[in-house]
Amino acid sequence: MLKRLLLASCVLLASPAIADPVQQTKGKFVDKFRQLEGEEWPTPTDYRNAAGEPGYRYWQQKVDYKIKASLNEAARSITGAETVTYTNNSPDTLRYVWLLLDQNGYKRNSISELTATTSGKDVSVGAVRRAKRMQEWEGGFNDLTVTGADGQPLKFTVNDTLMRIDLAQPLKSGETLTFNIGWSFPIAEAKVVGGRSGYECFTKPGEDGNCIFLGAQWFPRLAVYSDYEGWHNKAFIGSGEFTLEFGDYDVELTVPADHIISATGELTNASEVLTAAQAKRFNDAKTAAAPIYVVTPDEAAAAEKSKAAGTKTWKFRAQNVRDFAFGSSRKFIWDAQGVKNGDPAHPVVMAMSFFPKEARPLWDAYSTKSIAHTLNVYGKFAFAYPYPTAQSVNGPVGGMEYPMITFNGPRPVKDKKTGELTYTERAKYGLIGVVIHEIGHIWFPMTVNSDERQWTWLDEGINSFIQFQAEKEWDKDFPSRRGEPKSMIEYMLSENQVPIMTNSESIPQFGNNSYGKPAAALTILRETVLGREKFDFAFKEYSRRWQFKRPTPYDFFRTMEEASGTDLDWFWRGWFYSTDHVDIELADIKKARLNTRDPVVEKAWDKLQDDKQPDSLTAGRNTGKTVVETDPVTKDYYDLDDKWEPTAKDKKKYADLMKDADPELKEALAVKDSFYNFTFRNKGGLVMPVILKMDFTDGTSETVRIPAEVWRYNPQQVTWQYVTAKTLKQAEIDPNWETADVDPSNNAFPRKIDDVRANVTDAEELPNRMKDDDVVVTPDSTKTQPKKVEKK
Repeated sequence: MLKRLLLASCVLLASPAIADPVQQTKGKFVDKFRQLEGEEWPTPTDYRNAAGEPGYRYWQQKVDYKIKASLNEAARSITGAETVTYTNNSPDTLRYVWLLLDQNGYKRNSISELTATTSGKDVSVGAVRRAKRMQEWEGGFNDLTVTGADGQPLKFTVNDTLMRIDLAQPLKSGETLTFNIGWSFPIAEAKVVGGRSGYECFTKPGEDGNCIFLGAQWFPRLAVYSDYEGWHNKAFIGSGEFTLEFGDYDVELTVPADHIISATGELTNASEVLTAAQAKRFNDAKTAAAPIYVVTPDEAAAAEKSKAAGTKTWKFRAQNVRDFAFGSSRKFIWDAQGVKNGDPAHPVVMAMSFFPKEARPLWDAYSTKSIAHTLNVYGKFAFAYPYPTAQSVNGPVGGMEYPMITFNGPRPVKDKKTGELTYTERAKYGLIGVVIHEIGHIWFPMTVNSDERQWTWLDEGINSFIQFQAEKEWDKDFPSRRGEPKSMIEYMLSENQVPIMTNSESIPQFGNNSYGKPAAALTILRETVLGREKFDFAFKEYSRRWQFKRPTPYDFFRTMEEASGTDLDWFWRGWFYSTDHVDIELADIKKARLNTRDPVVEKAWDKLQDDKQPDSLTAGRNTGKTVVETDPVTKDYYDLDDKWEPTAKDKKKYADLMKDADPELKEALAVKDSFYNFTFRNKGGLVMPVILKMDFTDGTSETVRIPAEVWRYNPQQVTWQYVTAKTLKQAEIDPNWETADVDPSNNAFPRKIDDVRANVTDAEELPNRMKDDDVVVTPDSTKTQPKKVEKK
């Protein structure tokens, strides 16, 4: 009968003490399972409670916008005016409001520009182009005017990418404020200056000379006022993105008459800006089985060749969104497909793509289909898509997200022989992946409205995790960049690693820290720590609780624990608050059998162990007779073979023991199973579950998943016991590489011999020796070193 004793014993190691905020005066004990509540986590309030959900007094502000703006294609500029209605749902009285002026990051004296750093002596072509452009061009908001509802000017102060408006009268709790802002700004050339929006013009020889305009962070927007921070007034430096208030938008965009616009929300005047044929195709697309063109490639090509005179105004309406963005160009081809959706308010979502001919045939094939796939997968993991449209726009921005609209960059390339556009497998998967990622952002953070400027990982990491799930549901062999635990091994060994819970602007390796590592951590949490059922329930609960609200990391942590019924403080502490890595070594295995106390059995076992000992090498090589062999008198009973035989006294003692023994002792002494003691050594510092695979001599295998709490008494080394009648052949921890263990070579016992490939070089080599002219003496050392052999 197979028995399992999940017993753990700790072995103290002589190692340096690790800093611990809990005061202790002796010893080296480190509590990796110490609770975060009351230390790193803020105290729960009536606004956000200890369970991780909005409290009964939760509030957030509401901001509505009416915007009229014009795109000047020739001047590459935008001029606009907006009416803002601000509702103070907080319990506080406000005497001023703060707005975001993100375009001011392009000013030469901005924090962003003045604090930009470089490394090394080399300069890229792109860096040279940008430096020269910034000498002749300067971005930022111009012509700012602010007036109250009565038309009277309001005092305002600009502080880098922020603007404070001083109110004529304090705005009390529950009151509403209306004011007006006028503004303009020059649009950045995105592929030269960089950024999350801008223009791209096709002016190289052989190109059509037209441009694509992407509008984002393009109007003054209200900053957040929250229960946990008050006014969010951290400047926009570049990495930390945005946190905004929800509201309703009515936007009118006046553009050249032949432009097609993609924008947040729904088009409300289609009959004025689309042809009858285009409007019909749009309606047909709602029930189409595959994407169909609304604006055909031929129509876009005709617009490119003969620019129309005059302008058109496109009108859009969006409800309960936190931002508004758009794309505009006469180059746009537009395809669409209605996707069935689980939200009763939006039973059909219009998945749509806008792209120039330069993006064909890649975008025709995959962009809108990728949107539809994302709607299905994210709807399953979180909640049904909450808006009427989901759009992917090709332009100069590689990947960026806004409510209902995303900017995505991958394009085909020209075949050098035929001149035709074609795409590589990398470009195909790149487009599918970026569309999934950016459309996924409409859930996180466009709906689950986390603070990107403080905690990038809370949207990028969570979104990268679900992107990984969606990619693997698209294709089992999808070459995902992030999500697999093993993909983070190199970063977790890096000296440049910082804790995930680091502010967005202070992260050296942004992609690894804010996207890759949290995505890998959540994969481990789902697949290894909690299991899919518990994780999926808790994650869906977090998404539901904070839909259209503003969560913090602590709300996420608390919800995942509360809804899964699992204490995860050790997991958050290790993965999100430290730079420890996973390196668990299977250091040793000891096989023990129970002492039966039967002298017959035990003497035989002693003899067996003695026989296993190797003979003396010296004695074996000696050819002469020994004294014992030549003089039998010197041989006494200690040298006799019957020394392994139990004596009558031994047998009587055992018989007496068994006659009076407790039944439980008799039962224990009769156990024939082997007791295997596995020693696990935590070399990386990050405590994790131990996944132990055991292979037995009878050809069977068994995998035991030992919870992370095995480390609770000693996070450095533990011995764990397994009892079985089988004979163990080999054991291995983390056999499927599911914990991001950085050194698989120490996971097996006995150690495995790794297969490696050695390259044959074409340079002459002298193994195990050096020629005289291969030796040099360094000026500061007497040691000799081989010269570097240069390949001829």
